[in-house]
Amino acid sequence: MTWPLPALLAWSGAWALLAALAKAGAEPWLLLALPTAFGAAFALRGQTRWRRGLVAAGFPLSLAASGLAGALPPALWLLPLTALALVYPMRSWRDAPLFPTPSGALKGLSLRVALPPSAQALDAGCGLGDGLRELHREFPQARLDGLEWSWPLVWACRLRCRWAQVHRRDIWTADWSGYDLVYLFQRPESMARAVAKASRELRHGAWMASLEFAANGLRPQAVHACPDGRPLWLYRAPFVSSSA
Repeated sequence: MTWPLPALLAWSGAWALLAALAKAGAEPWLLLALPTAFGAAFALRGQTRWRRGLVAAGFPLSLAASGLAGALPPALWLLPLTALALVYPMRSWRDAPLFPTPSGALKGLSLRVALPPSAQALDAGCGLGDGLRELHREFPQARLDGLEWSWPLVWACRLRCRWAQVHRRDIWTADWSGYDLVYLFQRPESMARAVAKASRELRHGAWMASLEFAANGLRPQAVHACPDGRPLWLYRAPFVSSSA
């Protein structure tokens, strides 16, 4: 199932189980133990450690928080779900969740990738703008664009990165052909799609930079070691197959 649907199903299922147990007059310890176990069982299907932890911890954390806000009208609990839908709309569920580029992660990139002063660079899936800020530090003369599907994130990114052009647009339907560098911090499942798009659209000599996740099947032009130890995989069009 597409993320974060497993988490939403686990949390809502745990709360539905709690309501059923409470209605049946179950012992208090069962009200905590069984819904928590339900969420933990869902968590076993998570693809990564942080997702499994998030699914498993969702019910007990929300139960603890509900005790602090028991006097609030029930309708107010719709606000977090509404906020999630706005920040992370369904159309973007196939892409990475909000993974901010760590501060200083791209330090030294300009020593490996030489861009002309008039270069155009794109942060595909810019979120709150952390990747754009890192690119701006490395290439202060370049024209920087950011693409993001979530309206709240677009507004926040525009405030944080006034020197960049930030657009609400689907990164997969936008045209990448005019850029000298496309920066990605996606997830492994998205990389095949990114490779196919970049192979079709990037002009000769343009770069695709992927933080942490490699493009399977491609030979990198270089691998930049970020200060925190993460790899930044650098590919230059036309791409070369790893089997070549």
